[in-house]
Amino acid sequence: AVAIVQFCSFNFPSIESRKSKAENFRIRTEQTRLKTDRTRCRSAGLQSEAAASLAASVPPPSDKLFVHVSGFSTCSFFQRAATVLSSLSTLFPNRLSVTKHSFDSRDEYRGWLLGNSGKPVPGEGFRSTSSDPRAVKHTSSPFVWLGDKDGGSPDDDMVPIRTFVGGHDDSLAWGRSLLSPAASSTPVASMVPDGYVAGQYDVDLLVVGGGSGGLAASKEAASKGARVTVLDYVKPSPAGSTWGLGGTCVNVGCIPKKLFHRAALTRESWAADGAAFGVSKGETVPAADWPALRQNVQNYIRGLNFKYRVSLRDGDVTYKNGLGEFVDAHTMKVTDKKGKETTVTFGRCLIATGGRPTGLKCPGGELAISSDDIFGLTESPGKTLCVGASYISLECAGFLSGLGMDVTVAVRSILLRGFDRECADKIGEAMKAGGVKFRKEQVPTALEKQPDGKIKVTFSDKSDETFDTVLVAIGRSGDTKGLGLQNIGIQALERNGKIETKFEQTSVPNVYCIGDVMEGCPELTPVAIEAGLALSRRLFACSTSAMDYENVCTTVFTPVEYGCVGLSEDTAKERYGSPEIEVYHKSFTPLEWALSADHRTIEAFSKIIVEKSTNKVLGIHYFGPEAGEVMQGYGVAMKRGVTFKELVETVGIHPTSSEEIVTMTVTKASGKDASAGGC
Repeated sequence: AVAIVQFCSFNFPSIESRKSKAENFRIRTEQTRLKTDRTRCRSAGLQSEAAASLAASVPPPSDKLFVHVSGFSTCSFFQRAATVLSSLSTLFPNRLSVTKHSFDSRDEYRGWLLGNSGKPVPGEGFRSTSSDPRAVKHTSSPFVWLGDKDGGSPDDDMVPIRTFVGGHDDSLAWGRSLLSPAASSTPVASMVPDGYVAGQYDVDLLVVGGGSGGLAASKEAASKGARVTVLDYVKPSPAGSTWGLGGTCVNVGCIPKKLFHRAALTRESWAADGAAFGVSKGETVPAADWPALRQNVQNYIRGLNFKYRVSLRDGDVTYKNGLGEFVDAHTMKVTDKKGKETTVTFGRCLIATGGRPTGLKCPGGELAISSDDIFGLTESPGKTLCVGASYISLECAGFLSGLGMDVTVAVRSILLRGFDRECADKIGEAMKAGGVKFRKEQVPTALEKQPDGKIKVTFSDKSDETFDTVLVAIGRSGDTKGLGLQNIGIQALERNGKIETKFEQTSVPNVYCIGDVMEGCPELTPVAIEAGLALSRRLFACSTSAMDYENVCTTVFTPVEYGCVGLSEDTAKERYGSPEIEVYHKSFTPLEWALSADHRTIEAFSKIIVEKSTNKVLGIHYFGPEAGEVMQGYGVAMKRGVTFKELVETVGIHPTSSEEIVTMTVTKASGKDASAGGC
């Protein structure tokens, strides 16, 4: 307790303040060298070890940390660091475990750290097992690192260095970050040198894929002085659909989906709210004009395609409408739409080809369309079967139903795997109440074209039904076929065609990857954009900041929208243990639904998942109108490490649905009614 009071209340004298004049001279010399390295880094576009060593102290991960503190017993700095960190582990036993490695003498400690001679020798001693240049140069006591487990000893197998923390001052600064949950931290990328030399090839950066991520990365790299070329070529879908520059999101994804969703909400609102709000007298709801809606949406998208071309030109990025195939690690063969082949050499290459829908593997599966095709249909799809329980399938089913179609969803197991289970079930209940039919635990086993053009679908339970359109949305695979990855030694994953990376760097150091084609990356447009920007800054502006894939906001645009950020309830309990999780929840009727009898059959819902020991918010979930608009601001709070106390002390905007999130008081564990009441 005394250690914690000292730690929180006083500024400890820096070790450096007590260094000898010789040591201070060494520090000044090192600072000069680092400054020189930074200058060299800017001119060559390299991420040097010197730049990496300037990064801020290691941010603590969200899971349990295993801290190792080594030093000699008579060293006051070692004892202080060990005492403070051990005290923190007492306060937060589920977050921190500290192992103290004490040596009897300074010589014994230095012999272990530096090598048997006790003098700094490259490649010798425990410090040499780290790739961090700060660790390799560290000579003083203490030496603090994070490992994958606790325990270990110098006489036995010492726990390997996963992340080097530092000495006395670095360790206290790192510990201080544990007590400052509101402090933001940017992860640091440690990449393999890729041998890049500016001006050595035709282009400095070749981007394969003209989607949102690739375009963002290309323009950012060009703004840093790189010579950049973008290749983009849309391979037709099995149904023959093609589109312009901008990738999936702009042409056949987020943008048309949101506009069709908006059209459906407009029509549904007329039906459900018109009379209650005095803007109709119960007239028949007008039928949706599919051709007019499609044409208006396509006109808007074509405008975006043109703006992307202009932005590349204004950003000094060369655009080529061609299909790329690797010849070797620095050469790409480019085939244009007329079949003409050329080659381009590059210092670095960024694969940003995105993903394509996975097809239906059953007899007649080729009769199904996908999300690549639905927005380009010239006539209404009519009675539609949506195959899959993904957010794409449910979103399409939702807007088709809202536009007046007869819609059925075939679900193999559960809705929205990977999302919060309670909220996913509420989406299903709301869609069912809105007229969407569900075939649970059923999948198509055969599709057969009928004489009248309809499609007869046979299901796994042996039943069958006829539809006008079958839309398959069972997942997406990386668009890597034909890219020639085998020519440079990259092996895409067999199950989904995606590429494994570390900090967006593939197994070939000068070839990088972002977006939906990258394994483990959330399939979200803003994620690809941010990853592309961060990567270009690391490659051409000496940044060390990595893309942070944690706490990314997302929204499912079903008829009643669902937005979330952070962990689901099930994931939080699995990661931290159920006893450590508190769930606050609330059901309520949004004011915009209050006058409509149709809407009053469904309640909006929100919940907050909190870690008990730290009061830190681990996840926020909202099911209700305008979920995307509601959740975005909470994403900022989550990245800042917001606590539940800070959240509920925030004054809400009244009357809004968002204020229901900052006024929660009822926990699930209490068993009390979570329905909101009054104003």
